[in-house]
Amino acid sequence: MAVNDYKYDVCVVGGCGHVGLPLAIMFANRDKKVSIYDINENNIATVKSGVVPFHEEGAQPLLKNALASGNLQLSSDASVLGESEIIIVIIGTPVDEHLNPRVDILKKTLKSISQYMTDDKLLILRSTVYPGVTKRTKDWLEEDGHHCDIAFCPERILEGKAVEELTSLPQIVSSFTESGVNRASALFKLLTDDIVVVEPIEAELTKLCTNVWRYIKFAVSNQFYTIANDYDVDFYKIHNAMTYNYPRCKDFPRPGFAAGPCLFKDTMQLGAFSDNDFNLGHTAMLINEGLPNYVCKTLRKQYDLSKLTVGILGMAFKAESDDIRESLSYKLKKIFDFEAKEVLCSDPYVKDDRFVSEEELITRSDIIIIATPHKLYKELTIPSDKKAVDIWNILGNGGKI
Repeated sequence: MAVNDYKYDVCVVGGCGHVGLPLAIMFANRDKKVSIYDINENNIATVKSGVVPFHEEGAQPLLKNALASGNLQLSSDASVLGESEIIIVIIGTPVDEHLNPRVDILKKTLKSISQYMTDDKLLILRSTVYPGVTKRTKDWLEEDGHHCDIAFCPERILEGKAVEELTSLPQIVSSFTESGVNRASALFKLLTDDIVVVEPIEAELTKLCTNVWRYIKFAVSNQFYTIANDYDVDFYKIHNAMTYNYPRCKDFPRPGFAAGPCLFKDTMQLGAFSDNDFNLGHTAMLINEGLPNYVCKTLRKQYDLSKLTVGILGMAFKAESDDIRESLSYKLKKIFDFEAKEVLCSDPYVKDDRFVSEEELITRSDIIIIATPHKLYKELTIPSDKKAVDIWNILGNGGKI
């Protein structure tokens, strides 16, 4: 099939999720014919109705415009892959229960779509992958007799800010061929002229190192926080003294629960890639993952938790999001389910029939933990006779437990 004969310019595999849908919407609004291939029928129906199934700033009107223009189509039928010139796969490499990368899911997906591949197509891997996976993708497709262009162009968006950041951030492009680089660059130049071209292994490591760097910075802040707190010092006074008009510390993050589907996972992937000789990353994991336990341990020294109700405000893994994947709020809940008389949860973005309102949680709880720094929590008033734990200092009263 000639390139000009394709019905769609782009097909996004797994295109109803947090990474794929904003990308598909943006390309459709750049006058590209875009198909979304997804096996989740409920999400397809939701998106077809013009509703973004998760919180993403500015995406809703763009979705409606893409659907109205006819530039965006959705299907659970894999045959749309054969009708598309460029295929973007939104499937990464997760880690297993032993914290080792799993490539079987991506390999299985590639094998299932192999029948739709032809040598004139461009295949782009978009999600984070274990270093070397792009090369193995090339090998797997060549085993099936396919010699199409293959590129790895990692997403680096902040969830909830995809519409803004897809056009404001540089796009990284890598491929094994000059034509692959040129075609992938031409596609992403629809979003930004700022293109960074590297080799595939360099792009894979760039994405991992970016996320791991953030994770390590959070771990440093969390370690400093626990040291200060153990000495009955409010770390936010230290944080302010460090960062106020001092450029060399201006990017130092606040302490808090560092979680989500990427940072921990990618730290483990980089650890596996370095043959588990990554003490800095493993230490960061212990610090960040251990913060919920530290909160409980500190409160247990002060109170008989078995007689108290603990309320957790914020169950999403980050502020202004409805995404609960790998949220440490749930780890916090499990810990206090064992320690406390009762645990109440609330979140303005996460839909769960078991949750209570912020008002009810504050009324019924003896200890209130702000686990996610949603902006609206700044307006909350917590009575002085209740213990407030505010690691993020969202209330402005300090973060000391």
